[in-house]
Amino acid sequence: MPAAPFIEQAPAGVSGWAACFAPADLPVLAETASSLEAFRANEDEVDARVLAELISADPLLTIKVLAHVADLQRRRAAEGRGDTETVTAALVLLGIGPFFRAFGPQPTVEEALADRPEALDGFRAVLRRSHRAANFAIAFAVHRMDQDAAVIHEAALLHDFAELLLWVRAPSLALAIAARQQDEPGLRSAAIQRELLHMELADLQQALMLRWRLPELLVKISDERHADSDQVRNVLIAIRVARHSSRGWDNAALPDDVAEVAALLHLGEAPTLNLLHDIDA
Repeated sequence: MPAAPFIEQAPAGVSGWAACFAPADLPVLAETASSLEAFRANEDEVDARVLAELISADPLLTIKVLAHVADLQRRRAAEGRGDTETVTAALVLLGIGPFFRAFGPQPTVEEALADRPEALDGFRAVLRRSHRAANFAIAFAVHRMDQDAAVIHEAALLHDFAELLLWVRAPSLALAIAARQQDEPGLRSAAIQRELLHMELADLQQALMLRWRLPELLVKISDERHADSDQVRNVLIAIRVARHSSRGWDNAALPDDVAEVAALLHLGEAPTLNLLHDIDA
């Protein structure tokens, strides 16, 4: 399947942007695509746990799988099934064979951005940040003994998926935003997005999650408007820590982050800082 053309001019608003994306067309990481094909060649011997771990490490494939299962569940609504909230649960519902039949050879991010190396670097930077945020988030959730730790991990991993989509489908616009942020570091990202994209990425992300019928709990935990919830705070604080420590632990914003993590986990600030270093290691 040929890659979709790049979006060079921003659509009029969130609905225009949302219409540009379909879950089935999302590319995955080249490493993920290669591993899937290796598993496909030995489908009868595939370990479901290992396959779930592979999918869960790739944000865009995670969305594809959850959206596919949500569509199946919509069609089977009469059966009274609830949301499938994690990739592992989705695989249990689908089965290994049907998964491989539904998900053939995958287009890759690296192919899509083969001629845009700066955009690929931007995509990878967001991906690294997302993985670190997910690691912090699940560690916090486990410490809190939250029964939804797996969904919290997923919400943190997917928190910036709209930005990943922007780098893949609208690299020129993504690069323009990055240049403005570098030139005017005091300007809020949301303001730059409204100016250059005619919408905010957070709004696009919520619109896509609802449009693709992703699990209700995942949508709620991913929505910053529910910041009074400990689960949402868990995700948001993990994301801030990942952002502020992306270039080291001397960022001026980190002491406030440490204080927030300490309050969330009911720990002192010194033990909290040690815990953060342990998680990052």
